[in-house]
Amino acid sequence: MTLHLRRSLVTIGVVLSLMLGLLAIRAASAWTAASAPLSVAPVTVASLTDQLAAEQARSATLQAQLDELVARSTELTGALEEAQARISSDASAATDLRDRLAAAEKKLAALTKSLRQASAAQARASRQTAAAAPAVTTPVGEREPEHEPEAGEHDD
Repeated sequence: MTLHLRRSLVTIGVVLSLMLGLLAIRAASAWTAASAPLSVAPVTVASLTDQLAAEQARSATLQAQLDELVARSTELTGALEEAQARISSDASAATDLRDRLAAAEKKLAALTKSLRQASAAQARASRQTAAAAPAVTTPVGEREPEHEPEAGEHDD
C-alpha cells in the first residue's frame, strides 16, 4: 500500500468517525427530549418585565420608608442632644443650689447658736436681776396702781 492510499483511508475513517459521533449526539438529545419533556413553560419576557416593575415599585417604597426612618432618626438625635444639654444645665444648677443650701444651713446653724447664746444670756440676766431686786409685796387689800402706757408701749 502506498503512502498516499493509507493517508486517504485514515482521513476517510476520521471523517466517518466524526459523522458517526454527531449522529450519536443528535440521537441522544432527541431521546432525552422525548423522555423528559418540560413540565413548566419557560418564563416569558412579558412576565419578567412585569416582575421587574413590581420589584422596582417595592424597592421605591422601601427606599421611601428608609428615608423616613433616617429623617426620624435625625430628629431623635437632635432631641437627644438637646435633652443631654438640658440635663447638663440642670445638673449644674442643682450643684449650685446644693452649694447655696449648704451655705444657708451654715448660716442657720450660726444664727441658731447665736439665738441660744442670747437666750441663755438673757435668762442669766433675768435671774441675776430677780435675785438682786428686793421683793415688793403689796398688802392684801391694796392693789397696785395701774399705769398708763407710755408713748412707745403697746398693749398687744
